[in-house]
Amino acid sequence: MSTLPVVPRISVPRTFRLARWNAVLLTRNRLALTYAVVLPLFPLALLLGGDRGDEALGAATIATTLTMALVFPVFYNVLSQFVTRRDELVLKRLRTGEARDAELLTALVLPGAVIAVTVALVAVPVAAAFGQDVPRNPLLYVVGVLACVAMYAAFAFWTAAWTRNAEAAQLTSLPVIVLAVGGQLSVALPEAAQRWTDLTPGAGLTGLVRVAWFGMAEGDTSSSLDLAATWGTAAGHLAVLVAWTALAFSLAARSLRWEPRV
Repeated sequence: MSTLPVVPRISVPRTFRLARWNAVLLTRNRLALTYAVVLPLFPLALLLGGDRGDEALGAATIATTLTMALVFPVFYNVLSQFVTRRDELVLKRLRTGEARDAELLTALVLPGAVIAVTVALVAVPVAAAFGQDVPRNPLLYVVGVLACVAMYAAFAFWTAAWTRNAEAAQLTSLPVIVLAVGGQLSVALPEAAQRWTDLTPGAGLTGLVRVAWFGMAEGDTSSSLDLAATWGTAAGHLAVLVAWTALAFSLAARSLRWEPRV
């Protein structure tokens, strides 16, 4: 009689202890901490120089803020930390103890994820202080942020598989960074090119911000959607993010390396 495989139990306390250790190491690196905390909030200063309540400016600013909060504290931080720990054989030693693989990976992601979610939440009162409306669909906004956190974390582990050392991460991270920022630059591209950039993660996030926060339909420069209409309008943007998340997890699962490249 066959039996079902036993799924290893994950210790939540141990995962949080590992995450706390990773967070302490992040705070000790002043440059990494600046990139992770200060830089994502910097785009919000653009609201100072614009017209109060300008929704088009607000959408672009919030999308840029979230992109930087996902690229730096989540994607690049996880990539560099994983590669560094791998090359120093820290991960290999931890795996010989009680720590499970899922605990190690989750603990690496948690500090950056907390920063990204905090930036996403802080952006609401800051934008409101400059005359912007609060998110039209808060739940959709949160779902989009969490989906992007998972996606960029998975992309970090995939990129780490072909990154030889922490210094090389500055180059190997570029393809994912281009996918992240390319969607926001699509308005300056020809219409034929825009159809392709609309399929990038950056475009998916930008479109979701426009719909979930500002209630803007495609091509609008001001709010036109009510709460119920935002769900249907955001379906395409969510589909793009879900597809990229599934691809990122698939690539990471097939290529993850726990020991240094030879």
